[in-house]
Amino acid sequence: QLTLVESGGGLVQPGGSLRLSCAAAGSSLEYYAIGWFRQAPGKEREGVSCISSSGGITKYADSVKGRFTISRDNAKNTVYLQINSLKPEDTAIYYCAARRTWGCWGVQFDYWGQGTQVTVSS
Repeated sequence: QLTLVESGGGLVQPGGSLRLSCAAAGSSLEYYAIGWFRQAPGKEREGVSCISSSGGITKYADSVKGRFTISRDNAKNTVYLQINSLKPEDTAIYYCAARRTWGCWGVQFDYWGQGTQVTVSS
């Protein structure tokens, strides 16, 4: 059973940066495509970015292109989301999720982490 744990969230000023981590336990992450999602208060969950199992394919939501970078280190069983030039509207709980086959938006992810809070405020 795959377990995902996010970390790296926090309070940051506008324009700042964070690196979120999604660490896996119970199975090798190399077999899974990973997505990052976020949910702001009162809003629906939205997809932010996703990466294929090999790391060769990445996708980003238009709202984060050029500011967010997804990457993975399968040897460390971890996927990262580097988030730069943070804006107040990036405030949300960020979740990572895994699925065995490639897919990004509009597909079901089978495993979810508990989320990490990102707050962007001055």
